[in-house]
Amino acid sequence: MTSAPPPPVAWLNAVATAVPTHDIHHAFIGWARARLSDREARLFDRMVERAGIGHRWSVLPAGSDGGSPVAAGGFYADAMPGTAARMAIYADAAPTLAIDAIDRLAERTDLNGITHLVVASCTGFVAPGIDQRIAARIGLSPGVERLLVGFMGCYAAVAALRSARHIVRSDPAARVLVVTVELSTLHLQPDDALEPLLAMLQFGDGAAAALVSAEPAGFAIETPFAATLPASADLIRWDITDAGFAMHLSGEVPGRIATALADPGFAAAATGGRSIAAIDGWAVHAGGRSILDAVERSLSLSPDALAASRGVLAANGNMSSATLMFVLADMLAGPPVADGIALAFGPGLAAEGFGFRSAA
Repeated sequence: MTSAPPPPVAWLNAVATAVPTHDIHHAFIGWARARLSDREARLFDRMVERAGIGHRWSVLPAGSDGGSPVAAGGFYADAMPGTAARMAIYADAAPTLAIDAIDRLAERTDLNGITHLVVASCTGFVAPGIDQRIAARIGLSPGVERLLVGFMGCYAAVAALRSARHIVRSDPAARVLVVTVELSTLHLQPDDALEPLLAMLQFGDGAAAALVSAEPAGFAIETPFAATLPASADLIRWDITDAGFAMHLSGEVPGRIATALADPGFAAAATGGRSIAAIDGWAVHAGGRSILDAVERSLSLSPDALAASRGVLAANGNMSSATLMFVLADMLAGPPVADGIALAFGPGLAAEGFGFRSAA
């Protein structure tokens, strides 16, 4: 009796990214600083300098006087807009930014014959979903199978790529278009406390698109893995309010990650059991400089091991689920990787990822 052939390898063939044209990082810093006491403002300034972020981009247009969304005439100039107003922008702007990334992907690889569309986003909801809106606007066949991964946060790119891998392994002819799109700047909150303002300092808008198929090109997506820290559910969360989604990102997160990764059992679970010394490519979600520092320190990585992640953070900030895709895009353009790890942290507090390697 002959055994069944092994399932095909799923390959991340190409990734393309897109951000809006409106840089709101420095306007936010001025707005946030003015809400703090003198002592808190000085601490805020120090954290801004340490953040490792130079730009964050927003789909929100310049105000009527040409200023930022928090300036006179901007989206946030007067009373905080309600969730309905924010979702109205999301319904149009999220597909538009996603399609910008898809158009750039089409310049890198052939997108004919797409059989599946997987979309991840946690910064908005609308029905029909943005998956349907994207499919209609780029002319995908009505028979394309769709999956919308919603509200998983920063590690949703792992869930989306993992789902694409499962599809290709079950159907070698599948050609899966994977999209991540996040509009975090739609959710500014009128906080005047230091911790939430520092959390908002991290986030910007961005989108990425990728093709996953059985064609051996790009990165092979190898075995996925996941691990959850006990008693950590409140450290990262979204609270849906009448004025948008309120992000809670505890200042304890980097320390908890560092402590967890220092434990050999959790470190093995969070890296799929791979030997740290053998890993020659690290695609770590750029959730913030302190998180990257915690990973680097806890796993005793070389100073340049997370260079791609730090570069994405500097250029774009934390774009939630899209961020890891930006890091993978940069690494695809770099030297070959023999044994890589893609790793992201998010609500739970959980670590999710997968192994990857370059085509021979």
